[in-house]
Amino acid sequence: MKNMLGHPHARLATLVGLVLVIPLGVRALLGWSDPLGYLSDLAIGSLLLLLLLRSPWWLALPVLLAWGGLLVASAELVSAVGRLPTSADLAYLFDPQFMENSTGGALAHPWLPWALGLGLLACLLARGWRRSQPVQALPRKAWTLPLLVFVAHWSSERLAPSEADQWRQYNLPHQLLSAGVGDLQRQADRWLGRETASEPLPSAGLTQVDLNGPRLIEGPGSARNLLVITLEGIPGAYLRANRQALHSRFDDDLMPNLSRWAERGMNTPDYVLHTHQTIRGLYAMLCGDYDKLANGTPKGVELLTQNARNQACLPAQLRQAGFTTHYLQGAGLRFMAKDRIMPHIGFEAVHGLEWFRNDNYLEFPWGKDDRAFFEGALGYLDELRKQPQPWMLTLLTVGTHQPYSAPDDYLQRYDTAKQAAVAYLDDAIGAFLDALERQGVLDDTLVVITSDESHGIDGVRLASSWGFNLTLAPEQAQLPRLNPGTYGHVDLATSLLDYFALPIPAALAGRSLYRNYDSGREMISFTNGLLRYHDGLGTLSECDFQQRCRRYASSGFIADQARFLGRSDEPAAQQISALAAVLDQSLLQTPLNLRYQFGGPAPIALSEAIRDDWADNLIGAQYLEMPEGSRTRVRVTVRALGKANQAHIQLKAKEYEQDVPLGLPEEIKVTANEPMVLEFDFDNPSARKAFSFHLLGYGTGEVEVSDFSVITALPGEEESAEELPQDEHVAQSS
Repeated sequence: MKNMLGHPHARLATLVGLVLVIPLGVRALLGWSDPLGYLSDLAIGSLLLLLLLRSPWWLALPVLLAWGGLLVASAELVSAVGRLPTSADLAYLFDPQFMENSTGGALAHPWLPWALGLGLLACLLARGWRRSQPVQALPRKAWTLPLLVFVAHWSSERLAPSEADQWRQYNLPHQLLSAGVGDLQRQADRWLGRETASEPLPSAGLTQVDLNGPRLIEGPGSARNLLVITLEGIPGAYLRANRQALHSRFDDDLMPNLSRWAERGMNTPDYVLHTHQTIRGLYAMLCGDYDKLANGTPKGVELLTQNARNQACLPAQLRQAGFTTHYLQGAGLRFMAKDRIMPHIGFEAVHGLEWFRNDNYLEFPWGKDDRAFFEGALGYLDELRKQPQPWMLTLLTVGTHQPYSAPDDYLQRYDTAKQAAVAYLDDAIGAFLDALERQGVLDDTLVVITSDESHGIDGVRLASSWGFNLTLAPEQAQLPRLNPGTYGHVDLATSLLDYFALPIPAALAGRSLYRNYDSGREMISFTNGLLRYHDGLGTLSECDFQQRCRRYASSGFIADQARFLGRSDEPAAQQISALAAVLDQSLLQTPLNLRYQFGGPAPIALSEAIRDDWADNLIGAQYLEMPEGSRTRVRVTVRALGKANQAHIQLKAKEYEQDVPLGLPEEIKVTANEPMVLEFDFDNPSARKAFSFHLLGYGTGEVEVSDFSVITALPGEEESAEELPQDEHVAQSS
């Protein structure tokens, strides 16, 4: 070994093995084979080789660690949810606490870090043994190799665009580099006045209610109650009826129980999910609006600044109509502020993991496994059925979130943990629906089964946008087995209000699933880094991270195959991007976030120790945006409940989950008589995105976070933002 590493060309050979051989081999082993992908790996690898061959170890080591981290992060996220990381969630994958929760302590490809680690060790040893001898520089013409490969990739992608997934065409450093170059080019065009302003496409077809089709059910629906079951991450391809209707080549029957129930209900095969992330999917389906078609503050969080638009959401409307409204999920509520968002949109009872008293069947880091969750939900339904009022219950599972836990017998029967977890969910939802039928719940309850987002399916076109909607209604005979139209989460609130023949607020959008339409309709989504827009007239446009758009002939949105029509010209691409920007501003007409209030009177139990920034976060103040040139003021008041109790409180600020130094104290001791009152402000010289506060605590008993205000305004206008009437800009605590 010493003789090999002491060879004059050892440094070159070990570096070639690390940055070229390993990534090319990984691509082949993971099944990501595509000519463009191999070109991408060759381009980045050869560039690293030239840059680092003669560089000192203290410079090469952090670069190679970062590069290796990107490779591992890409493999893990593609395996988990079928997409490449974006700049907004990239930092999650380097947060060891989040990764431990998301992977259950075990990576999907544990051999990859070992391979990279051994390759890196060999490089460092070769450098150590040869440090006394200078390394001969490569010929200058060698620098033309990465340039030629980059040009070949760029030319091929434009002359013969591929429909392959992005991780097949790019490695993550190349994608981030390409996106950065595109951003710089657009910024330069703006500075030089070369950018041509494009009017956004008309948005009425996306933002207005359309009830112009005849009803499928004569008069109001006969159901008295409403049950909405939301399954974490399940794509529409898992239902056999959807695959058959769209002639999908995907034929894995992972959910036979749910498919069996789908034979008895109304399915909507062409059902579109507009975004990734649970809180965004819940907002779209419950509030009849598109969430951000990019990476920004979720609209559910923005909704906390308003006490008007939230009243148009489905739970608030049903509550006004005399329903009792309930929300139950299998995980804790505080992350992403669901403990505040759900009451704010009209749920009068909101429960998470703390509500359940039944034991789990298996250990799962995010909360209740699916079998235990649905067994607990049956008990919740028993109590609801004893009350005289009609009710609405929304359920959210978490078992099919990575790390995809499942019992050993399921793991032995399936190739991957994801497939085993899906099968475990299928058995759980099948048993739950069977129980509902035995107990007579289906006789007077409208049941809608859907998913919050799609974790994608490798090799299935548009799988990241393909959702499902299964309706089980008392008057099922009047409904078709297949609903032929194009629908999405934005239609769900309008549809359910239409079923019960209740007034539909003008703020909602969409068509009713319970009407028949004889025309196409517009639809838009942003998943897997691609902005997709269907014009309702047979053309689907798909725009990538560089705002380059391709056009396809497609009668609906979701299709197994579509005929490529060519590239969109630049003005058309700008129009689609401008349309998405218009939809993003449907809540806040100002770029400023005004005032958020995340505090409230609810007691919060403390843990004995802080395990990590995720599990012990006391407040859901995540993914905020601060515009360039603004100033943010924060006020926090925390006190211990009970004279004998004391708490130790920390406040961290993060941007893209990387710590932001704001000069905050490391830890503050809090008692009932000595509360923590913290007030500070900071400037935002450049725009901040994915900015999060993590309020952490440990000790005995409970605490109350009576105030957690975040006010962002232009310098000098913070006071006016604070003086605005509370009922106009601050969500009331429930």
